[in-house]
Amino acid sequence: MSEPLTLATFRADLAEVLHQQPDEVDLSENPLYAGLDSLRIVSLAERWRAAGAEVSFVELAERTSFAAWWDLLSERLSGAEHAQA
Repeated sequence: MSEPLTLATFRADLAEVLHQQPDEVDLSENPLYAGLDSLRIVSLAERWRAAGAEVSFVELAERTSFAAWWDLLSERLSGAEHAQA
């Protein structure tokens, strides 16, 4: 099982693929302008699904900032927690 998805791990995941430090990740930035390609987005989506956030590549690709990604992921995580309760 993977590490729980938190804002800190989300930033760390992004930093890893962007070759940055987590505190350097600008959440207002557009993922495509930041340099993410479709393969990296698919990889991140798989990682976050393993952490319990049911999210697809298309859902991520439709959003234009990392902050919007986090909003979607945190919504899906809270939904998964309610479903398990």
